[in-house]
Amino acid sequence: MKSQNIILVIVVLGTLMGALDSTIVLLAFPSITEGLHSDFITTIWIILTYLLVIAVTTTQLGRIGDIYGRTTMFNAGFGVFTVGSALCGFSPNIYFLIGSRVVQALGGALMQSNSGAIIADTFPPNSRGKAYGFSSLGWTIGSMLGIVLGGVVTTFIGWQFIFFINIPIGAVALILGLKYLKAAPKVNAKLDFGGMVLLATSLLLISYGATSLASMGVSAINVGLLIVGAFLIPAFILYENRLESPMVDFGAFKDAVLRNSCLATFFVSVGYISVVFLIIMYLQGVRGLSPLNASLLLIPGYVIGALFSPLMGKHSDKIGARIIATAGIIFLAAATLIYTVLTQTSPLYIVLVASAVSGFGTAMFFPANNSAVMAKARQGNYGSISGLLRTLQNVGILGSFVVAISVASASIPRQLAFQVFISTVKLSGGLSSSFITGIVTALYASVVILAIAALLSATRGKENRSGNPNNKA
Repeated sequence: MKSQNIILVIVVLGTLMGALDSTIVLLAFPSITEGLHSDFITTIWIILTYLLVIAVTTTQLGRIGDIYGRTTMFNAGFGVFTVGSALCGFSPNIYFLIGSRVVQALGGALMQSNSGAIIADTFPPNSRGKAYGFSSLGWTIGSMLGIVLGGVVTTFIGWQFIFFINIPIGAVALILGLKYLKAAPKVNAKLDFGGMVLLATSLLLISYGATSLASMGVSAINVGLLIVGAFLIPAFILYENRLESPMVDFGAFKDAVLRNSCLATFFVSVGYISVVFLIIMYLQGVRGLSPLNASLLLIPGYVIGALFSPLMGKHSDKIGARIIATAGIIFLAAATLIYTVLTQTSPLYIVLVASAVSGFGTAMFFPANNSAVMAKARQGNYGSISGLLRTLQNVGILGSFVVAISVASASIPRQLAFQVFISTVKLSGGLSSSFITGIVTALYASVVILAIAALLSATRGKENRSGNPNNKA
């Protein structure tokens, strides 16, 4: 039991680092743009590059973890992420920073793709929900710390230190990982290079095409990239189904629990993360709040998510994921509907209420849903399934950014939308009214997307968990 707790702490530290860096960068945009003499369109790629690399590599790195050792890959992630953070902090110009974010993202992908598999190796199916709850706690605490520390560090010390802060955390986590993480069983299989190339190419074309569409508008090039990328997905599935040792075990997706749980993750990520982006843009662009003050209004959701994630995960161990995860999506949809009443003069306590409701939703959905996925994965494919789950989540997050920026750009000029996103301009008059109309339309679209996720979650069936850690059900 003691060793399990130590391993869980190490995994939570890895999750916390990734979450910290995802939110802390948002608050430093104006300082980075000014400090490195960049422009908004270029600076935005410090976020987009990170999301692109994470989205494209997690499934492949999860499969590599299956073959060469998940703990080895996870510890390597700590090292790479820490080195990448140091490079980011010492960046002399914006292009070096963007390149350093690639290094940092590779480290984050190594940790993300193998963390869920390490929990599955360590905890039996009937206690994984609680463990995934603590992993979610790491994410919410990291996100919350990123919001608070990002504003304070950027204001009083300098934007470089939002990256330097990862160095001591990464060093301690790496030492603990090398000491306590035990080698997991390895899969006797060869790397599926063909599948890796097909999937990576598909995700890269889709992700880059989508971000280009959001950043620069519709063009023949980005539409063509999206079409080719989408065409490669069925080609990848057909290729994988012909192999004895594929990168992704699509046979497992015949199981409704695993299939619907993975798809629900994707739709929740697209549907709700875009809501967070849109509300921050409302608070900054319409209400004139600073990035720090805008983000602080979302703190209730992070606090509630952190407090209740382990509890909800524990309950999912007893009654299964379907009821709790589906209820969580309903809470997220309810929070989104609350946001639709916002106007130019609405009291800001509405944001606090909606944030609190969303906190219950995330606490219910993510631990229960992740536990259901890993309960159905075969042990030899823990890494690839964990990586695929993270890939769907990360592609969904990238899609949410595309939705948020595209909606904003449809209601106000694109350059102005980016300035709202990074809080360098406050809208007024007709622009403010048009922007709110666009946001509300996007929020209703998010409710529809979340309804699809809820339907998938509700029809997944009930997983049958046993106490056997090698359960193949």
